[in-house]
Order: sequence, then structure tokens, then C-alpha cells
Amino acid sequence: MTTWFILSLFLMFFVKIIVTCLPTSVANSFAQKFELHPKFSDEKVTVTIDGKRLEGEDKIQVITHFNEALFLEKYYFPPNSSGTPLIIDTKRGKNDVRFSVYSYDDHVDVVKQYKKKVVAYSLRSKSLQKRSMLVTGGLNETTAQAL
Repeated sequence: MTTWFILSLFLMFFVKIIVTCLPTSVANSFAQKFELHPKFSDEKVTVTIDGKRLEGEDKIQVITHFNEALFLEKYYFPPNSSGTPLIIDTKRGKNDVRFSVYSYDDHVDVVKQYKKKVVAYSLRSKSLQKRSMLVTGGLNETTAQAL
């Protein structure tokens, strides 16, 4: 009887240690599933402005600015957005996710659509807030003329 009690106590202690001390990679992958503002890599992302697809350095620049943006707040109702959004399409697991980015003078609104869910939040990024950079200034001449 005492042997089984000590064995079960040792087993419960071992399970507790394994569960509470997960490796960093496992903890990061679990946390990434619930991120509202994820970080993108170049390979899995398509960036379009007004139906025109961005490629090369322009795409990398937009993705970098989006990744470096500061999260401000989550909206419980999607805001009424006006203007032409910057659209970022990506795939997370099996699901297609679309981010519509609307820039204003003081913040950037992002509407995230995946499955049948819509989540909106705001960011602060000086480079994304400059709408002229997205349309003409930050793009190569060929991309700016296409817009």
C-alpha cells in the first residue's frame, strides 16, 4: 500500500513538472495560435493595394512596418472604414486570413477576417500612418505608376 502511494506521488510530481515547465518552442507555438496581431514572413504573404499586387522590396517594406507596429486596442465592433485598404492575405494553418489595413493620421485600423469571424484592432505605426508612403512615396516608380 505504501509503495503504491509513494509511486503515485512520484508520478504526479513528475507530471506536474512536465506540464509546468514546457519548452520555450512549445509555449511559443501555443501562444501564437491566440495572437491578435501576428508577425509575418515574406514567403506566406500576399500584399495588394487597390487590386495591384506588391512584390519585392515594396512587399518586404510593408510587412516590416506591419510587424513593427505597436498594438493599441481591440475594437469590439469593426469601425466604419473609408478609403482603399492595404490588403494582406496569408495562410495560418489550414485557414486563409485577410488583414485589411486602413491608415489615418493618428492610428491604423486593422480588420482581421478568418473563417467566418471578423476582429478589428488599432495599431500605431508612423510609416503605415503615412498613406502617401503606401501609395506613392515608399514604392518603386513602376509600382507607383501602376497605382
